[in-house]
Amino acid sequence: MHFFINNKMDTEVKNSKTEEIAEEIAETSPEGVDFEVLKEMAEAGIMYGHKKTRTVPKFKQYIFMTRNGIEIIDLAKTAKAIEKAAEFLNEQIKNKKTVLLVATQPAAWEAVQSMAKKFSLPMIKNKWIGGLITNFKVIYSRLEYYRKVGQGMEKGEYEKYTKKERTVINKNAERMGRMFEGLERLENTPDALFIIDTSLKNHMTAVKEARIKELPIVAIIDSDDNPELIDYPIPANDHSKNSIEWIINRIIMKVSEENS
Repeated sequence: MHFFINNKMDTEVKNSKTEEIAEEIAETSPEGVDFEVLKEMAEAGIMYGHKKTRTVPKFKQYIFMTRNGIEIIDLAKTAKAIEKAAEFLNEQIKNKKTVLLVATQPAAWEAVQSMAKKFSLPMIKNKWIGGLITNFKVIYSRLEYYRKVGQGMEKGEYEKYTKKERTVINKNAERMGRMFEGLERLENTPDALFIIDTSLKNHMTAVKEARIKELPIVAIIDSDDNPELIDYPIPANDHSKNSIEWIINRIIMKVSEENS
């Protein structure tokens, strides 16, 4: 009983502090930033960056304050960044461009899969495929082969093979399935990337390939990332499921409104 009461009190104190920070940010923010939106963002934990010692100097423009050694991200700037990113993504989707979603952390899958389904977008779910942008023709031919194998398996075309041969085919299909999962809708070279993950550092190959082909990049970035690598950076807590889901759902809402 005491444990329950203490937990409830801790939650109330945390919510109070969260609202206080949201109010502080709202007081110093330019007009046009909705306090209720800032409050929602704060409650979703979007404002929490990493420890100050991990902050990339170029990210400091998005820091509102440091509290107990943890960077607090300026939610007003994040809100503006989400608006800007949503406008760009809306233009891409409206013009039938291929926006590739990159989300290899499980915390992001549910929200990102919802966005992929809503707007018929391809996504990288497990691991970036080297050459997906810079060597698209070769990678796409492998994707086509995987699709062909899958269709053959559904039609029973491999029943004529020996058990050993079918085992090899099944193993290759499973391996390709893990590689190409989420890319069922991919038909053309991506026109833009939207990276949603625990650290931009995990996707430097994707960033480099996009830079080589001059593709615009949208990304949720945390205080340990360099915003100059991204065309449409969204400064936010990128290691929290609640934070990621709020941002993705906000973008889905904004793009849906523009296309309704």
